[in-house]
Amino acid sequence: MTNDIFLFLVFLAILILLALPLGRYMARVFSLEKTLLDPLFLPLEKTIYRLTGVDSKVEMNWKDYAKNLVWFNLIGMTAVYLIQVLQDFLPFNPENLAGVTPWHVAFNTAVSFMTNTNWQAYGGETTVSYFTQMAALTVQNFVSAATGLAVAVALIRGLTRKTTKTIGNFWFDLVRSTVWVLLPLSIILTCVLVQQGVLQNLSPYVTVQTLTGAQQTLAMGPVASQEAIKMLGTNGGGFFNANSAHPFENPTPLTNLLEALAIFLVPVSLLFTYGHLTRDKRQGYAILGAMLLLFTIMLGSLYTSELYGNPILSSLGISQPTALEGKEIRFGISGSALFATVTTAASCGAVNAMHDSLTPLGGLIPMLQMMLGEVVVGGVGAGFYGMMMYVIMTVFIVGLMVGRTPEYLGKKIEAWEIKMATLAILIPSVVILIGSAIASVTDAGTSSIANSGPHGLSEILYAFASGAGNNGSAFGGLTANTLFYDLMIAAAMLLGRFGVIIPVLAIAGSMAEKRISPPGLGTFSTTGLLFVILLAGVVLVIGALTFLPALALGPIVEHLLLLQGSTF
Repeated sequence: MTNDIFLFLVFLAILILLALPLGRYMARVFSLEKTLLDPLFLPLEKTIYRLTGVDSKVEMNWKDYAKNLVWFNLIGMTAVYLIQVLQDFLPFNPENLAGVTPWHVAFNTAVSFMTNTNWQAYGGETTVSYFTQMAALTVQNFVSAATGLAVAVALIRGLTRKTTKTIGNFWFDLVRSTVWVLLPLSIILTCVLVQQGVLQNLSPYVTVQTLTGAQQTLAMGPVASQEAIKMLGTNGGGFFNANSAHPFENPTPLTNLLEALAIFLVPVSLLFTYGHLTRDKRQGYAILGAMLLLFTIMLGSLYTSELYGNPILSSLGISQPTALEGKEIRFGISGSALFATVTTAASCGAVNAMHDSLTPLGGLIPMLQMMLGEVVVGGVGAGFYGMMMYVIMTVFIVGLMVGRTPEYLGKKIEAWEIKMATLAILIPSVVILIGSAIASVTDAGTSSIANSGPHGLSEILYAFASGAGNNGSAFGGLTANTLFYDLMIAAAMLLGRFGVIIPVLAIAGSMAEKRISPPGLGTFSTTGLLFVILLAGVVLVIGALTFLPALALGPIVEHLLLLQGSTF
């Protein structure tokens, strides 16, 4: 146990040490300050603008910003769909895989990778070609993450600018996020993963003879390059069906730690970027403090539950730890618990263990983190702007308590901001609950679950939480490759993505128009410990009020029945 706690502390320490300089670098990138990479990336950036005809200096109001963002993503989704269904006519397909069928699987996948969800209703090594992996899925891993980062930067501009109607240029933010941030980080991580043994080739699949004399086919492919952006972009889609439990994706305990760090790296760095751009580093520290407080609670709860294990097995005299079922021995309980908490705290979805095999309370933690809107740390950009909705709500609640007009960064929070923040918080929640309700009472929904009782409900809840939260991880036990689930979860992913982004941009536009007033004696500080605790409390209370009844019928009642010896 001491070694496990040491692992968790090392993880957090390395994360902060890496995020501090990256946060400063990102602040310089988006504020057009000089960086060491200017000689390399400035010519590339100018070439992109010249080839696309984009004038990056033209500022946009929030409606134009949203319009360009939506159209770009819809075009990308269409491209991913067409590449999938036509992959048998395209190059880099050594296994001669046919076009992805049926159509609703290809559609679900296109929506999934466009929305930064990477929910997969297929096995990667048996369904999609190398060309599809590279030209469709990996490209979307970059631009979907860049879209989230662009929205976060636009919101920061809205909060820091005054008396203006513009929040930046979407194309500038998209290119800078991709070329200056995600691309160099991905190149570095790819090289490290290759050195550790992750595959990176275009070779045909290899057939080998096992020790028992049987024949086994080993899938090959450009894995490391997709693995890097899969983690750094908080995407999560596995090159192989087993995802990060596969030794060709995640071969060693060191790569397990590095991949977990990569998931959190950009979202945490963005909080330091926020502090630099607001010229008040404490603003970023406070929000990061609330996120890490929630993360520590979630990690401790999941790890403790898994360490305790299954009481039924203990009663049979089976020695602990019994919770290794569904986990990789090379990672153990600590490595699996850390990865499961990280991947669902961020909107990543990569898994190195079967979440369906977690104890009921252990499985509740990943589900709850997604239900909260993945703001515990959150995805690239998405975690920041999602948490900012809770910041607005917290400031509003405090204003009501003390009888003052709520303010944040010297700007008044008024009816429009509260309405938009409420929409951004409620839309994913409503999608999760309504989608789960429909699936729970229809034959099309219940026919896909592998377990009866509360565990079956947990499988359904997890699927819709993963879709609406743009996470993409699967609980397991649910046959999602059906017309019903492909279309329902696709709808959840679209609403969960754009149902948050558009209200966030509306808030950015509204806040950019406001004047900044100097703080007074009655101004509530948003940089102290009290604010950190209040912000974390608001997140938990809203989550509890929204989802406690559903969770009580799923993992909570399953845990109580498990104590009585009942299984499902």
